[in-house]
Amino acid sequence: MLPIPNRFALVTGRAEGETPLTAFDAALLDAGVANVNLVKVSSILPPGAQPLERLALPPGALVPIAYGRLVSAEPGTRIAAAVAVGRDEPGRFGMIMEHTAYASASEVEATIRRMVEESFVVRGGRPREILVRSVEHVVARCGCVFAGCVLWYGA
Repeated sequence: MLPIPNRFALVTGRAEGETPLTAFDAALLDAGVANVNLVKVSSILPPGAQPLERLALPPGALVPIAYGRLVSAEPGTRIAAAVAVGRDEPGRFGMIMEHTAYASASEVEATIRRMVEESFVVRGGRPREILVRSVEHVVARCGCVFAGCVLWYGA
């Protein structure tokens, strides 16, 4: 069994690139997660996981992360991404949601808050706290927005 992460960090990035892949890579750099190997996970925040103020990942590490990204090559288009964590009482697991849209940051934030609330309701609960990070970008040539919840380990 893999160890269960006990830390998390909400990260966002935005960037331009010559291609969709290089725009994505540059957005990862902006978010501080470009020099690691991202392992996409789904939507459960481990019980007791605490937020990290500063994220220091060793280059090449396998990093569990729930994330959303959106790339557009339409100049002038507004794109946005958000990630949210809903936490219940201490000792219980939480929920991670990510959302991207052709919209503003405030629009994706409102949507993602509703998503977190719904994810708790279907499990018979309510979040006591919702943490959100968002980013928006107006595309110049090929732009990318990225939002993720890094799951990590620490004392």
